[in-house]
Amino acid sequence: MNLKKNSLHDHNSCRQKVMEAAKAYCEQKRLKLTPVREAVLNMLLNEHQALGAYEILEGLRVAGFSAQPPVAYRALNFLRDIGFVHKIEQLNSYIACYHPDMSHSPVFLICQSCNDITEKSIDRHKDEFSIMADETGFQITNLVLEAKGTCQACLANL
Repeated sequence: MNLKKNSLHDHNSCRQKVMEAAKAYCEQKRLKLTPVREAVLNMLLNEHQALGAYEILEGLRVAGFSAQPPVAYRALNFLRDIGFVHKIEQLNSYIACYHPDMSHSPVFLICQSCNDITEKSIDRHKDEFSIMADETGFQITNLVLEAKGTCQACLANL
C-alpha cells in the first residue's frame, strides 16, 4: 500500500483505525500503551513514511517527553513486537503498519530516488521461503523482504 502518493486515501480515518486497533489490542492483552508509545505510533501514522529513531526522538522532545534514546527505542521495540510498527532495515528506520489486524509477511519496495516505501504482503503459505522452511522443518517467526528500486513516479520524471 503506497499511502503517501494515493490522493484517494482517507488519512485521518486510517490513522484513527490503527490507533483504535492498538488501544484495543493492548487492552485485550493487558499491555500498556503508554503515552510515549502512543506518541511514537501517532508520529509514524501522521507521517505515512519511515522515520529514523533520532527523528522520532526529536518529535518526542517537541511533544514534551524525555529525549533519551532508550525511551524511543523501547517504544519502537514494543510497537514492533505487537505488530503495529515495521523496521525498514535498509534505511534503519521505522514505519507504521496499516493492517495490523492481518497476519502478514511484509514486502517493502523502497524507492532509491525519493525514499518512498510501498508495503505489499506475500502469502505465507505460497511463498518460496515458507515452502523451503516446511521442507526442512524450519519454523519462520518473522519474514520481512526489502527491495530497492525506482518507483513509478520517479521513473516518469526521468
